[in-house]
Amino acid sequence: MTQNTSSAVMQQRSEPHDSLDDFPTPPWATRAMLDHMQRSYGWSFDGMSVREPAANRGHMVRPLQEYFARVEASDIHDYGAGFPVQDYLFGLPPPRTDATITNPPFRLAEQFIKRGLECSNSVAVIVRSAFLEGVGRHRDLFSIHRPRIVLQFTERVVMHKGKLAPTGSTATAYCWIIWTPPGRHGPTTFDWIAPCRKRLERAEDYQTDKFGRVA
Repeated sequence: MTQNTSSAVMQQRSEPHDSLDDFPTPPWATRAMLDHMQRSYGWSFDGMSVREPAANRGHMVRPLQEYFARVEASDIHDYGAGFPVQDYLFGLPPPRTDATITNPPFRLAEQFIKRGLECSNSVAVIVRSAFLEGVGRHRDLFSIHRPRIVLQFTERVVMHKGKLAPTGSTATAYCWIIWTPPGRHGPTTFDWIAPCRKRLERAEDYQTDKFGRVA
């Protein structure tokens, strides 16, 4: 039997219901969004707080620490990185932060976004670009909570299951979707993140211990 390699099939990232959805985010991809928001939209993160509720092994936490004054990180699973083990979606919302920035579990992305909107002023998630599609998602999320900005990567962001690596390929396209505080809403801006991996990637981004944790 031959593999179906059509773009529609290859861009699927379906995980079992009980999967941890362990796809670490390359640090340069987080810097790309923050750098673009600073350069193109004049955003400043000075003195601000941010929460990463799906911190995994800390690959998004480290670039967030480069921009934000305070970073709160947790995950529902203990990956050995020292972050508190917390269920972000269960119980009362956590204390409010200026922003929530995360790579949410695939099957729980909508819930993570709505929770983030409850307990932070701005929310940014990196998701498959196909996440923008869907009648149900438009009805239940986008028509109620209209994003302010969509940033489409022009370079491919490679996410390997269970590990972070500087090489590899993927058929999956990713984008950042950003919600801003009330009063700053308006028509959704669609923009592109120009090629920037070479400028924003650092050798130390891939220095991890034998468990894949940020060294």
